[in-house]
Amino acid sequence: MNKIETYNKSVYVFRDGQPKLLHIRNYTSSDIEQLINLQRECFPPPYPADLLWNREQLLLHIERFPTGALCAEIDGQIVGSLTAMMTTFDPNHMSHSWAEMTDDGNIGTHEKNGDTLYVVDISVSPSARGLGLGKQMLQATYELVVALKLQRLLGGGRMPGYGAVQHEVSPEHYVDDVLHGKRRDPVIGFLLHCGRTPVAVLPDYLDDEESGNYALLMEWRNPFLQTSGT
Repeated sequence: MNKIETYNKSVYVFRDGQPKLLHIRNYTSSDIEQLINLQRECFPPPYPADLLWNREQLLLHIERFPTGALCAEIDGQIVGSLTAMMTTFDPNHMSHSWAEMTDDGNIGTHEKNGDTLYVVDISVSPSARGLGLGKQMLQATYELVVALKLQRLLGGGRMPGYGAVQHEVSPEHYVDDVLHGKRRDPVIGFLLHCGRTPVAVLPDYLDDEESGNYALLMEWRNPFLQTSGT
């Protein structure tokens, strides 16, 4: 596997036809205050404050896998963040919760010789939504997958439209409806637009009433490392 230390890219994004320069890079300890403020902005009360990133967790991300600690910056202000870790994907044992996979967000489960990049968290400031920042940050993770010669990007996508209809259809049926255009789900739809494809429905992934505690495991496969049977 290639060893890379840093990620650094600048692209233009547009709002109402006006270009803005977006800088995506690895976050460092000097960014922690801005990252914590971003979390507060993205997840205001009644979201539990103890579930937001804290200084200790962010330092662990930087220490354990600095390459996967990304932030998006416009005019010197951090407006987005994404944390990723590496794991080994076993298609015969796909079921897991977010807490199990990510060590409750501390990424103590990060595997430096894993074959898969796993998305732990993505946050976009409400003030910067509509600029395509989420898609740009996921594009950065795809580029990391290629650079690190990994098999895939993987992550659990919330299903916030499912909770309201969970007594009517199974989660698998709900996902099938979304894939056939019979229902709309904002998160699954966004991830499909970003090039992710479904792998499996995961029960008890998060304590998430809107999703009925379900998530859809979705991947992006490295097109340069496609092998039969994987």
